[in-house]
This record gives sequence, structure tokens and C-alpha cells, in this order.
Amino acid sequence: MSENFGIPDPERLAGLVFELASQLHAERARRIALEQALVSAGVLAAGDVEAAAPAARSETSAALDRAMHGLLRVMAESTDPRTPIRHEGRAR
Repeated sequence: MSENFGIPDPERLAGLVFELASQLHAERARRIALEQALVSAGVLAAGDVEAAAPAARSETSAALDRAMHGLLRVMAESTDPRTPIRHEGRAR
């Protein structure tokens, strides 16, 4: 991205999107393999993961909210006037 936090370089932005998509795909494949191994080993029944998903989603959603709040706080509280959301963060 440009040094002054202006319009991001489209090639770098596209690279970031593809890298994140690749990481997501790899994590998803590992999760599915782990679930299948647990079912095959008899540790979990086939529907156990789906049954536990709503509670896990609630817990991970709260963790995501905390992480995003921390990230946005760091970005908003910077004294550097070039920080992308400096003014938006102070308005809250």
C-alpha cells in the first residue's frame, strides 16, 4: 500500500486477498481432516461437530470482537495523522 495510506496498490491488495484465501483454504482442509480423524477414531460421532458449532461460534465471535476492537484501537489511537481511521476512531 502507498506510504501515505491513500488508495492501496491494486496488485498488493489482490495479493493479500489471494494469500488470505489460500490460508483459509488450508485451515479449512486441516479442520475437516481433524474432524474426520476424530470420527474415524470413535472420539466423536458424525454429528457432534455440527451440534457443538453454535456454542463455539458464540465463543469465537466474542474473541473476534475483542481482537478487532484491539486492532482498531491501535489504528485509531495513533498520533500519526496518516493513520487510516484516526479520525473515525476518536469520534466513538
